[in-house]
This record gives sequence, C-alpha cells and structure tokens, in this order.
Amino acid sequence: MQNPQEVQSAAAALRKALEAAPCSFSQVMGMRKITGTTAEDNSVPVGLVLGTGLSGLADRLAERVAVPYADLPGFPVSSVDSHVGAFVWGRFPSSCGEDDVPGRPVLIQQGRCHLYEGRSPAEVCMGVRVMAAMGVKTLVITNAAGALNPHFDAGSIMCMSDFINHTGHSPLLGCNCEQWGPRFPDMSAPFDADLRTLAMETSARLGLRLERGVYIGVRGPEMETPAETRMYRQWGADAVGMSTVLEVIAARHLGMRVLGLSCISNKNLPDCMTPAPLEEIILVAAQAGKNLGRLIRAMMTKL
Repeated sequence: MQNPQEVQSAAAALRKALEAAPCSFSQVMGMRKITGTTAEDNSVPVGLVLGTGLSGLADRLAERVAVPYADLPGFPVSSVDSHVGAFVWGRFPSSCGEDDVPGRPVLIQQGRCHLYEGRSPAEVCMGVRVMAAMGVKTLVITNAAGALNPHFDAGSIMCMSDFINHTGHSPLLGCNCEQWGPRFPDMSAPFDADLRTLAMETSARLGLRLERGVYIGVRGPEMETPAETRMYRQWGADAVGMSTVLEVIAARHLGMRVLGLSCISNKNLPDCMTPAPLEEIILVAAQAGKNLGRLIRAMMTKL
C-alpha cells in the first residue's frame, strides 16, 4: 500500500500552488537547494499534523497560505466535520519577538482521514508522504485521545513514548518503494528520543504538565467497551485513539524524526464508563489544544 506516483502528483500540485502564492515558500525552498541545509537548520520546514479539534493552531501562522486537499489530484478529503482538510504553509512567529527575525517555516496538515471512513492505509498516510516529498524531515503529529491510564485527566497532554498498532493494517503492505525506505524498517524507537526530551524540558519551562505514555491506535469508529478498555490497559497502553499509528509507521519508513503529542479528551474508567459524545471530545481537545499550541510554538525553533 505504497503509492509513490499518487504522492508525487499531489506534491507537485501543492508545490505549484504554493509557488504561485505570495508567501515565503519559493524563497525558503530555493535557499535550501543553494545551501544544502540539514534537518536541524531553521530554514527546513517542520511538518505538523493537526488532529480532532486542533485545527486552530494553523490560524497563528504568519504568511499563511492554505491549499485545500480537494485541489490536489487524488488526495483524500476527510468526511469528519472537525477536520478542515487543507495543507497550510506559513511561519510561526519568532520566539525572540523581533520583527526582522523570520519564524520557522512549517507545513501543516490541517485535518486527516481515517480508516473508519473507509479509507485505505495508503490514503491515511498520503499527507505524511506528501510532506516528505516537500522536504519535511521532522514531523510533529497530534491527536485527540481517550485516557486509559487512571492517573491522566481530561484536558491534559501526553507525549507518546511508544505505540501499539491495533488497527489490523499497515501502510507498508505490497511492493516496497526503495526510494522511500527499507523493506523491513526498524521500529525500536518510533518516536525520537531527543524530540521527546525537548518536549519535556519545554513543557517544564512553560509550567505545563506533560504526561508520558503509550498510545494504542484502533480502527473505530465505535468507542471502546469497558472490556476493551481493561484489555488495552493490561497491554500497557495509556491512551487510545483512531489515528496516528499508520502515519508514524509511514514517517519512520521515510526516515523522518517524529514527535507524537496527544490531547487527552476524555477518561475511560471501565468500572464507571460514561458516554463520550464527539461534541464533548472536540470541545475538550480544543481547550487542551491551547496549551498544546503554546508548547509547539515554544519548541519550533529547536526542532
């Protein structure tokens, strides 16, 4: 389920749209070709995937240009109302507060599609693969998740230390694209240790509590039962959601550095389960997203 031709076609259309827009894209990408920058250089765009209820972070960008997914050939459009459905290019304002100091360029995936919408793993991972084709080397991936760890509270943020793929799918099935990565990519460290350390240090400096834990990805769209909640917790999972795991697999296959952050939108206690309607999840995720935005903006120049 690797689709290099479709990815290249969508990336070419996105690149053309951004080059035609009045923004810094052409300048940044042209400078990278001349200087040969690395992933640690502040001229290299950071990729950011915004999950349920978190799309508002893209509104904080300077030089903001949005390209709807519908304008890109073959790119899947989400059917979930809380996912805007656009790539957004821009810069986060410089942390030093000086107008003449450019902020870090970022390419945001504002919303995603999911397996539960009937999409294939290749479609679910197309955004990450397009970002890699656009030169992104470091990916920050976010989601709204339900807490399985009883010590986590709704409205908090969790830094993913590992994940469990319980979707029953992989984006790497079928013929391997050797230009993307090896046939059997190593997954001993799906999330970058240095990025996790940076997130913990930055959150402490901001006075934000940042949980650490294992994320389990399920297919959905139904919420988990009390028995499933107990089982996932026994497996070692701290939070559960319906996205992220396939995207991380695809990103690591491509050699990208990945940081995963979950907004804990509800709490699953199997002995006293309460309904978690989507409207409530979106509301809590949006509230937690304010602190998530503070954290990401403070980290941006060091990613």
